[in-house]
Parts: sequence; structure tokens; C-alpha cells
Amino acid sequence: MLSKKMETALNKQINAELYSAYLYLSMASYVESIGLDGFGNWFKVQAQEESSHAMKFYSYVNERGGRVKLAAIDAPPTSWKSALATFEETYKHEQKVTGLINKLVDLARKESDHATDNMLRWFVAEQVEEEATADSMRQKVKLVGEKGNGIYMLDRELASRVFTPPASSKE
Repeated sequence: MLSKKMETALNKQINAELYSAYLYLSMASYVESIGLDGFGNWFKVQAQEESSHAMKFYSYVNERGGRVKLAAIDAPPTSWKSALATFEETYKHEQKVTGLINKLVDLARKESDHATDNMLRWFVAEQVEEEATADSMRQKVKLVGEKGNGIYMLDRELASRVFTPPASSKE
């Protein structure tokens, strides 16, 4: 059984994960509007990933006898200075999400909630991957620049990304 404090914190995380999905959909719309459909695909896949993270938390709260209480999702920004700016923000956003996950781990440990601490280990590892991927994309766009053949080739590469649900997902 989840404590009320943990239930509230996990509900806030569900909202944060859904916000992340909105943010990445907004970024997809922006990059597609400047002709980078492959980049748009990358961000749409990222949005799917974030939605699956929200559902992982959703299922866990219900499984532990808690109650999911959905709240309004803040509107994300709708435009950026450039494609590079979207990945700069993605990297910063993933660092923020890492901080949120770490605070959940701290709370679980403070409350001696071993089950939640164990469940959160998956998210801790996932955030290492999320930050590394965002940083890699940021570095690639910096490397190739935002005009010419390099950005075209990168856009083509990103068009092939597909969503693969996590193996441990219950959705």
C-alpha cells in the first residue's frame, strides 16, 4: 500500500511525464514546420516514450492500492529559435526529469517504501539513457550545422526511429 505522500508524489510524476509528451509533440510540430520531418519523427517517438512512462507510473499506483488523480497539463512552448534549440531544451528537460525521479527515490527511501524504490530503479537507469540520447542529438546537430547536406542526412536518419515499448511495461 502506498502512503498518501508517495501517492501524491507519483501522481505529480504522471503529470510531469504527460507534460514531457506534450513538450515533445510541440517540438515535433515546430521542426516539421521548418521542413525537418525526420526530426519531427524523432520527437513524436520521444512523446510516445514519455506517454509509456506515464502509464508505467499509472499502473504502479493502481497496483499498489493507490488512486491516480489526473491534473491539468501545462501548455508547452510552441516555437524555438532553431532545431538545435529544441535539442538544447530537450537535454535540459531530461536533466530536470532526472531530478524529479531522484526526489521520488529519496522519498521512497525516507518512507522505507522498498517496493517503490525498486520500481524507480528502472526510471533511474532510463534517465541515464534519456540524458545521453538528448546530449548526443544536441552534439550531432551542432556538428553538422543547421544548413546543407549534413542536416539533410541527419533528418533522413531520424526518420527511421521507431517506438519500442519497454519489455517490462504492463501497458
